[in-house]
Amino acid sequence: MNNLLRTKFLLTLAVLFLLPSCTTEFLDRPPEDSYNVVDFYQTEEQVNSGTNHLYSKPWFNFISNVSWCIGELSSGNGRTWDPRNADFTNFAITGEHGTLTQAWESLYAVVAQANSVINTLPEFVSPDVSQDVVNNAIGEARFIRGTAYFYLVRIFGSIPIIADNDEYILEPVVPRNPESDVYEFIKRDYQFAIDHCYQKIRGGSYDLNAKVSSGSAKAMLAKIHLYEQNYTEAFQLSQEVINSGEFKLYGGDAGDGDPSGSYYDLFLTANDNNPESIFALQWSTSGQYAEGNGIQSLFAPAGVTGFSDGWSAVGPSLDLQDAYEDTEQDVRYYATIMDPGSYYGDLNGGYAVSENINHQGTNAGIKKYVVGNAATNGGGAQQSYPNNTYILRYGELLLINAEAALMGGGSSSFGAESLNKVRRRAGLENIDNPTVDDVFQERRIELAFEFEFWYDVVRRGPSFAMSYLSTTERGTFNNDTTPPTVNSEMYSPTMDDMLFPYPTNEIQNNPALQQPPVPYNFGE
Repeated sequence: MNNLLRTKFLLTLAVLFLLPSCTTEFLDRPPEDSYNVVDFYQTEEQVNSGTNHLYSKPWFNFISNVSWCIGELSSGNGRTWDPRNADFTNFAITGEHGTLTQAWESLYAVVAQANSVINTLPEFVSPDVSQDVVNNAIGEARFIRGTAYFYLVRIFGSIPIIADNDEYILEPVVPRNPESDVYEFIKRDYQFAIDHCYQKIRGGSYDLNAKVSSGSAKAMLAKIHLYEQNYTEAFQLSQEVINSGEFKLYGGDAGDGDPSGSYYDLFLTANDNNPESIFALQWSTSGQYAEGNGIQSLFAPAGVTGFSDGWSAVGPSLDLQDAYEDTEQDVRYYATIMDPGSYYGDLNGGYAVSENINHQGTNAGIKKYVVGNAATNGGGAQQSYPNNTYILRYGELLLINAEAALMGGGSSSFGAESLNKVRRRAGLENIDNPTVDDVFQERRIELAFEFEFWYDVVRRGPSFAMSYLSTTERGTFNNDTTPPTVNSEMYSPTMDDMLFPYPTNEIQNNPALQQPPVPYNFGE
């Protein structure tokens, strides 16, 4: 941990010289030697642009290399033969696994860079800059720091809370803090963002929707309360966001959505920052490594990207394919899974899926986040594409509202209507008296390959999770028979598998990770 914190501290200093300028391109930045931290925060424009980097580069390794392994492979939504990550499917991950190390390092890099804004901006900002502008920027940084900690606590459990990296530069041992304290820290970050970030209404000028708002923070806080099983607060907060009208279901009900879009359109680069987007990572068109989204490289079939990537490293599990209520009627299937012979008119000007598509033995491929070559996708390069990555969108918020209501936190009729709005957008009929199991199913389909399902399974409790995961089909099709048969693979997790182990090198550097958690000092 000591070596990591030293690295993160140097990174926070370096990032102050890499802050992007406020131009038409979200991540454009001036030459690295054009300013320093002492004279940077001198105008409102500079302060507003001072958080831009928090929406992209420090997240790269987590999003591109880790999020789908945990969210989709471990949950059974996806499968792979890739020897680097197959252990996520059979619960054989140890602290030696490099992908797990990337999760820790990438998410703590987000924390470190957010901390640099939170702790440096007040010291160096010009007195001519409005306090509201300063507070909004700090609110953005605290929102993003809280989100990084939300991933960390869901993946690893008890972790060190670091609010100021400068305090630990020379400290060899950093205690971990209880999960309850991590959640409290996250809630305080989101509450600050609620109180200090700008209030918005998401309109048709998508570029203005890129950054988070007070409403974004309220939506994320609703999700935190859902995880803590505080269903009354989760319902109330989600209902407040719904009633605010800030966000809209893209292609949703007339009068209650944005009829210009559809579920499929949510994932087109041209529709980045549409009114459904509550929080999304903002990737650059530059084509520079780690400034763009690397997901397409891993998901796409060969030849789709226009480069030598398109590695088909994961396929949709047989279990997920069978989970759809109606693959013809549910528009989410076509937007998520490539079936043999399917045709996508917008993809590279027209793309017909091979009749022999068979990613990782699944006789299908992944469509979600596959957006095509640079000529039709607004730029990018191998492992660096410009399409946003959703962290939270309004469709999920409606399902948060539905679950909280059905768990007793609010009106069941409100919850049913929130669920059914999502279903109607998908082309499915209403469920008159939905249950929590219906919401769980809807979350699986609505958010498939948005890297959430593992957390949804685990938060239902170890008894449910171990039973559910052990009966999830993770096998492949045997195409030597007609029709194909299934080479079944199922794996049973243990209680220890509900969280992932700390990276071994972090334990070696910080033995306190093996000691009991220490309460965090909130300074009260």
